[in-house]
Amino acid sequence: MKEFWIYTLLRLVLFLGSFGIVAGIWVLVADEVPVLWAVVIAFVMSGLGSYFLLNGPREALAQRVDTRAQKMSTKFEEMRAKEDADDA
Repeated sequence: MKEFWIYTLLRLVLFLGSFGIVAGIWVLVADEVPVLWAVVIAFVMSGLGSYFLLNGPREALAQRVDTRAQKMSTKFEEMRAKEDADDA
């Protein structure tokens, strides 16, 4: 679960950084910041940024999920085989 929290925290930091950049630029250009548009633009920027910048943590998370799924699948198959043996 450590990989999940690391990746989630990095995504949040990337979003907040993107929002800060968008809002900062908007303040320099205009006096008023439309928050909804700033959030939407920051969301898109952080999504694109995470695709390139967070590839390592995303791969670690995917590997962890895959490993856990394989373990659970193996355990399920063992239990099913044991149940089939008991029925015979």
